[in-house]
Amino acid sequence: MTRMIDGKAVAAEVTARVAEDVRILTAAGQRPPGLAVVIVGDDPASHAYVSAKGRMAKQCGFHSVQHTLPAGTTEDDLLQLIEILNADPEIDGILVQLPLPKPLDSDRVIQAISPDKDVDGLHVVNAGKLATGDLTTGLLPCTPAGAMELVSGIHGRDLSGLHAVVIGRSNLFGKPMGQLLLAANATVTMAHSRSKDLPSICTLADILVVAVGRAQMVKADWVKPGATVIDVGINRVDTPERGSGQSRLVGDVDYAGAVDVAGAITPVPGGVGPMTIAMLMANSLKARSLRQTLHFN
Repeated sequence: MTRMIDGKAVAAEVTARVAEDVRILTAAGQRPPGLAVVIVGDDPASHAYVSAKGRMAKQCGFHSVQHTLPAGTTEDDLLQLIEILNADPEIDGILVQLPLPKPLDSDRVIQAISPDKDVDGLHVVNAGKLATGDLTTGLLPCTPAGAMELVSGIHGRDLSGLHAVVIGRSNLFGKPMGQLLLAANATVTMAHSRSKDLPSICTLADILVVAVGRAQMVKADWVKPGATVIDVGINRVDTPERGSGQSRLVGDVDYAGAVDVAGAITPVPGGVGPMTIAMLMANSLKARSLRQTLHFN
């Protein structure tokens, strides 16, 4: 029988461990982790994400602050705020909610964040540490790290002998996901839109990770029987049968078909999504620990 991977339950376990570590920290008279979230503009989805992150940070016992800036904020003003947060000793993690309104340069803004406060794990220094196999002193991108937690829950931390296929090669997810799988000793194939005979490549995968942004692209006959399927896609599709203007969320995998073939599979929603915020909390605690170590050294 196929196992549905419950991302909500795993995320709750991660945040519970973070909250307990913070409780121990503060009980010893030390300050809690400080997380600053910066949001620019009035995009409703972005504000919903930021609100969820703020609530979780407070549940974990963090010192949490939010900077809400108008859509017309200049890049210089945003960079000045980041400079202030970089220098603030009470702030361990800085997160700038993406996407930023045009014409702001997201990459320039992200690279302005101090690497040791880059809790999104997107700075080139953290990307470089991951690429060279340093999972200890750097901060990992939250969504790939969360997906790895789900994979580990099925296969353990050592993936020796397993073949993993990642569909998608973005800097935000695909590339770091491939590097995390490789670090866990999996044999990794990176597939993408230019890959020849993609369905055949996928049927080789013991672990199939899909992040392409195309609703239900991966069909049941792409999935190796018994494989673990991690669906990172979030797509909204129309459901006229529910009434005019109605829609629902689906992943990049045709769940209804794949669920009968896979050994384990993440649903959408409720799979990888909840893990992103959970790993943000874990990263913020890690940033607090790493910065303290650097300070005393």
